[in-house]
Amino acid sequence: MPRIRISILVFIILCLAAGDASAFRCGSGMVSAGDSKARVLIICGKPTAKEKVNEKTKTSTVAVKNKTTKKSSSKAEVWYYNCGSQDYIYALTFEDGVLKKEDTEGKGSGKSDCLGK
Repeated sequence: MPRIRISILVFIILCLAAGDASAFRCGSGMVSAGDSKARVLIICGKPTAKEKVNEKTKTSTVAVKNKTTKKSSSKAEVWYYNCGSQDYIYALTFEDGVLKKEDTEGKGSGKSDCLGK
């Protein structure tokens, strides 16, 4: 019985120590959601490719005498890092210059661009 409790405790500690699941490792550095483009560029170096995404338009109604509608747009950009044939291609999505999410885009190829600076 004590072995089971110890095993469960070790498992829980390992799960908690796993860290941020949406973090992206570049060499010895790591970036995660909330980081700026500048920080990602400093830590990871230039991406393999960049893509501008259609601007997202948010519409909100302002309660004034004649109900007007304000539109605000945020610029989105995706940076791709090819981490080589033994890893994946990672897509880092930025909105208004801030890293929002990290996804994989399939198997990488060739030499890794994820070695950091």
